[in-house]
Amino acid sequence: MKTVMLAAAAMALSAGAVLADPIEGMWKTQPDAGKFAYVTIKPCGAAFCGNITKSFDAKGQEVKTGNEGKQIVIDMAPKGGGKYEGKVWRPSNNKIYLGKITVQGNAMALAGCVAGGLFCKSQDWQRVK
Repeated sequence: MKTVMLAAAAMALSAGAVLADPIEGMWKTQPDAGKFAYVTIKPCGAAFCGNITKSFDAKGQEVKTGNEGKQIVIDMAPKGGGKYEGKVWRPSNNKIYLGKITVQGNAMALAGCVAGGLFCKSQDWQRVK
C-alpha cells in the first residue's frame, strides 16, 4: 500500500509540472533605456505576477539597478489561447500601464497601454532556458 501511495504522489507531482501555465518561468526583457532584465513569472492568486530577478547593461553585464525583486508584471489574468491581461510597470519612467501579454512557445509579446488600450507600446521577451 505504501508503494502505491508513493507512486500516486510522484504522478501527481509530475502532472503538476506538465500542467504549468505557458507564462510561468524566467523571461528576458527587450532592452529599455539601455538595460534589460530577467523576470521570473509565477502564480499570484488566480493571476500571474513577475518580479525582476537580475538586471543587465547593454553589453550583457549584470548590474544592480535597485529594481531587482520589484514586481514588473502585475496580476496578469489568463484569457485563454496564451493571452493575459493585467498591468505592467515600466522601470525607466516608474509608471504602471494596462498590460496585455501573448505567449507563443518561448516568445512573449508584452504591451503596456494607455487610454483604455487604444495606444500601446510593445516589447518582445524571450524565455530564458
